[in-house]
Amino acid sequence: MPFAEELIGPQVATMLFHSIHAAAPGRSLRVLPHAAGALDGLSLRERADLLRDALLADVPGDHRALADVIRAARDASPDFGGWLIWPVTSAVASRAVQRGSDEDFTDAMALLAELTGRLTSEFAVRTLLRHDLDLALESVPRWTGSPDDHVRRLASEGTRPYLPWATRVPQLFERPGVTVPILDALYRDGSEYVRRSVANHLNDLSRDEPGLVVDTARRWLGAPAPTTPALVRRGLRTLVKRGHPGALGLLGFAPAAVAVDGPHIIDEGVPWGGSVRFRAALRNVGVASARLAIDYVVHHRKANGASSEKTFKLASRTLAAGEDLQIDRAHSFRQITTRRYHPGAHAIALQVNGVLAGPAPFELLAPTATDPP
Repeated sequence: MPFAEELIGPQVATMLFHSIHAAAPGRSLRVLPHAAGALDGLSLRERADLLRDALLADVPGDHRALADVIRAARDASPDFGGWLIWPVTSAVASRAVQRGSDEDFTDAMALLAELTGRLTSEFAVRTLLRHDLDLALESVPRWTGSPDDHVRRLASEGTRPYLPWATRVPQLFERPGVTVPILDALYRDGSEYVRRSVANHLNDLSRDEPGLVVDTARRWLGAPAPTTPALVRRGLRTLVKRGHPGALGLLGFAPAAVAVDGPHIIDEGVPWGGSVRFRAALRNVGVASARLAIDYVVHHRKANGASSEKTFKLASRTLAAGEDLQIDRAHSFRQITTRRYHPGAHAIALQVNGVLAGPAPFELLAPTATDPP
């Protein structure tokens, strides 16, 4: 991923200043001209917040004062887009909840929809959702019928419970299912861009409301588009990894008579940054074909010596009665930014249609002097 300065750097700050100056030539801008020199050492969100606050300081007044300048800047230049949209939309949302009426709030929702195609308004809309979820949800259903796929996606993505990088909206957790009508309107959308958001939203909901998610997916499969089975598979991915019976059954992974031999660790001492290799054999010992969701679970050692588990997709297969499947897989312990490894006892287990077999132990060896930190 690019560094923060590559996303919201001096060029973005300068472009924002020039755009606002051109849109309101008679306005005295005292803070924005200096914003480009104040970004060093700040995180991406801090940079966005700094530019948001500079914009709010240089365009004082109510929501309408800011909205008029933003719309003028948008209409004046097709270059009014990219990463400057994050602080701009954030400023719109902040002003609407601080110094706006219900009418201003609704206009702010409309302005976010107008701007979302220039980057995304999904982060800014969270401020409005947190302030008045019911009023915000009066606008969102209209977005689902927009001819613009960016706006339709905003309806789903902006209301996700666990939207990455975004602030949480407590009311979404207090009112389970409040966003399901939005997803109902979009799951058959013609845009993969929109459908992918719907699937990710459904997967977010599955973390807290698995029954609701399975019931929703079942309804969708009862009135599907050709793309619905793929969307449902993606939306149920976390429940499948957790071995949720309802999700597995909905996808055709019924309890099966499967004999599992393994996993067998090839080398029980895994060097730091290396890979653990394992093998296993599965046999369908039933009298009918069996559709299998095959995952493996890595038991990682934590700093305090306890264990944490993470499930990885391995394969989906249909085995005829008496048929065997051989598995040979390597799992890497190469250093990555999203996981910190700790030397010591680990284990791997297989999971077939939600049923665990194993685990097989191995040891992640401590780094040597020549290994990267």
